[in-house]
Order: sequence, then C-alpha cells, then structure tokens
Amino acid sequence: MSLFITFEGGEGCGKSFQAKKLYDKLCRSNIPAILTYEPGGTPLGDEISRWLKWQESEITPLTELFLFNASRNQLVEEVIIPNLELGKVVICDRFADSTIVYQGYGRGLDIAMTRTVNSTATRGLTPNLTILLDLPSYEGFSRKKPDKYDRFEKEEASFHDKIRQGYLELAAEEPQRWFVIDASQDKARIADIIWQKVSRLLPRRT
Repeated sequence: MSLFITFEGGEGCGKSFQAKKLYDKLCRSNIPAILTYEPGGTPLGDEISRWLKWQESEITPLTELFLFNASRNQLVEEVIIPNLELGKVVICDRFADSTIVYQGYGRGLDIAMTRTVNSTATRGLTPNLTILLDLPSYEGFSRKKPDKYDRFEKEEASFHDKIRQGYLELAAEEPQRWFVIDASQDKARIADIIWQKVSRLLPRRT
C-alpha cells in the first residue's frame, strides 16, 4: 500500500531529522520507502533550490512561487508518483504547504492563486499525512548557526511568526490530514509519537 507523508514546519523545528528517523524506522521494518525533499530532490530541482536559497540578487515573491513549483513538478513526476505507483511509502521533507505558507502568508501572495499554481504543479496530489513540527520561531533560530542562514532564514522575526501562524491555520482547516506535534519535546519522544501515528496507517502484516 502506497502512502505519501510530508513533514512541515518553520526553521529549526527538526523536521529533516524526524523525516530521516521515520525513513530509517520504515527500512528497519522492511517497509519499502524513499525519502526526498523540497526544494530539490532531482538534479534540476537542486539547481533551482540553489537559486532560491542562495541567490544574492532580489527574487520577487511571484518568481519564488513559480520556481518552487517548477522544482516541485519535476519531483512529483520524476520521484514521487513513480514510487507511489510501486506501492512505497514516500516521505517528503516539505511539499506544497510550504509554498502556501512562505509565499502566501509570508510574502503576501494571494492564497487562492498560490493553491491553484501548487495544484497544477502537483497534478492534484495531496499527502495522506502531513506532520507539522510546531515551534515558536525564536526557539527554532536558537538551534541554528547564523553564519549559515539562507535567504529565508535571514528574514525578520515577523516573517517567521507569519509562517508559524500560517501552518497552524492550515492544520486547523484539515485536521484529518495534519498531525501537529510540539517540537520543543525531546527528539526521541517526537520520533516515538510520529511512529505511533504512522504505524496505524500501515497495512497489518501477518
């Protein structure tokens, strides 16, 4: 049975760590799975990611929207859909919800337009489960090294507060898909909570 799981959250919330922990747990359980990420996950996507994160010249919000979705469409077509068709569990570190939050709530683009562009790029693909690691932005940044900040991490605190609020609003809109976790907890405890949730979605094996 295929399963599409995405991880979302603000900067420094630990989502990449937890996505990897879940992937490792699935592999140890002999459950076919892959781990991928956004922006990137393909050779073309990784090039786009480099522009988006490290380009020093100005990138407009609308350009960000289209670049993220160019990377996303390549990932969906090249990696996500083929592996779902093989019956694998696909784990993605960020997906379309990141664009709604960062370019919509954060940059101020129209939310409905952002959703429409996302839907075109993803071919309407929606995760079965989206895990939100919720953490106040100031706590997330206390975990990161300032000398390694990318374009988004360098934004003002007010921007990142909008990101958190956007995520919480999206989660409230679709409680059947979103699973919100307090990311200030111990990493091992968070991993256990995630596994308990995911294991209930996996087919029982005899």
